[in-house]
Amino acid sequence: MLSIIIPTEGVEQPAVATLAALVPGAAAGVIREVLLVDRSSNGIIERVADVAGCRFLPFDGSRAAAMAAGAREARSPWLMFLHAGAVLDTGWIEETTQFIQGVAASGRPRAGIFRYARSPYAEMRLRDRLRQVARVIVGPRGDQGLLIAREHYDRLGGHAPDVRRSEDRLLRQLGRSSRTLLRSRIVMV
Repeated sequence: MLSIIIPTEGVEQPAVATLAALVPGAAAGVIREVLLVDRSSNGIIERVADVAGCRFLPFDGSRAAAMAAGAREARSPWLMFLHAGAVLDTGWIEETTQFIQGVAASGRPRAGIFRYARSPYAEMRLRDRLRQVARVIVGPRGDQGLLIAREHYDRLGGHAPDVRRSEDRLLRQLGRSSRTLLRSRIVMV
């Protein structure tokens, strides 16, 4: 049903935190595969993928190019893009399933974006406050995850590998009318 693409930077802890939050989704049968697209060549993420039962895809290029490569390799009709270190709320499984079924029933192409939540353990700096204000004014950012049908993703052109802030550009292309802010929260660790 769902392929999850996670671009990594060769660091184990954030990738493992994200994978741990996905285990209930795999047990529920929502997740068909997880692709770890690693932009480093240190072998750490390859071991993590092997232990976790994920597909490993080595890649040399930008984050956007890595996500586009992961989308090309994915086997499911639905794609979810998460950053390494993103941890989803426990309710994400049911909400994701309902969202996919609702989009399929309506026939209207839509994308889901998770609600951003700051880690309760993180110190709030000026930069964080500015980003919080920007999320309200401009809209969601790429680090909030993206749930989208492969067909819709391809129609939009996906992640442009040679464009700065390709994730944000893709969200702007979706526009407010074809994206849904999901109730489930996403926290970056």
